[in-house]
Amino acid sequence: ELSRAYYEAHGRELLEQRFPQLFGRMTIGLVGEGSECFGFDDLYSEDHDFGPSFCIWLESADYLKYGQEVQKAYDCLPGTFMGYPARKVTSHGQGRVGVLCTQTWYSKYTGCSRGPETLEEWLRVPESSLATAVNGAVFKDPGESFTKIRNRLLYECPEDIRIRRITVRAAAMAQAGQYNYMRCWKRDDGIAVLLALSEFVRAGLSMVYLLNRTYAPYYKWMYRGIKDLPVLSRAYDLFGRLARAQGGEETEGIIERICLIVAAELRRQGLTEEKDSFLDTHCEPMLERIKEQRIRNMPVAVW
Repeated sequence: ELSRAYYEAHGRELLEQRFPQLFGRMTIGLVGEGSECFGFDDLYSEDHDFGPSFCIWLESADYLKYGQEVQKAYDCLPGTFMGYPARKVTSHGQGRVGVLCTQTWYSKYTGCSRGPETLEEWLRVPESSLATAVNGAVFKDPGESFTKIRNRLLYECPEDIRIRRITVRAAAMAQAGQYNYMRCWKRDDGIAVLLALSEFVRAGLSMVYLLNRTYAPYYKWMYRGIKDLPVLSRAYDLFGRLARAQGGEETEGIIERICLIVAAELRRQGLTEEKDSFLDTHCEPMLERIKEQRIRNMPVAVW
């Protein structure tokens, strides 16, 4: 909201006046890295790479011809807005806002200038990168070139890829949570307990996103991000309870409840007919639903 208001108050008029012929080809918004792009920013987020700002995406030809000139104009925008100081940019936060090339930007997050198209390309892109490429908001895209790629990433992920990832997560949840966690606890191996629980949580949170047909963000936002998802809404509370549990049988019981609701959702979505709560039993039936044999035959253990 801050970035949109900043653009409307100061960016729109400046860009339209200085670049009247180019303005109609500019895509404006705030998408990419940073908690503000996910709507998760808070007081702790304001210490770096935060402040009134927005992105201007240009197609490659326009970027090469006008990019530097448009960036100079962008740099002249007011440094403060609505009580917020200028954006504090760190070395890790360079190139997140300002003038960007559409093709280079999508290549950064997906490995392809127009986004992944083949099954192999889709499979190579990490979920967190896909989440980064489709978060935030586009304020203006008259040519719709940027939005066309964005919408394909949002709504056209191949079902074979989704099922493949769901199967991998089910296998990881079963192995780390339902099988190894309690064995490590009984051995009094505290580090192994933490690692098993971490693997289970990571796979379980990713599973919630996949069953919602969306992408898991960077790990520190994975739990926060499931709070408002419609499918498996109970998972937010259960994972929260997992963090507060004292370990042992209490933790094991919460793990099992999470696996129960996941198994039920897998059946509801027609991915399996197995009744067992042990998620590993669902993997083979789900693999059989993958149409492309080369995707089906890949090792399930690979994240």
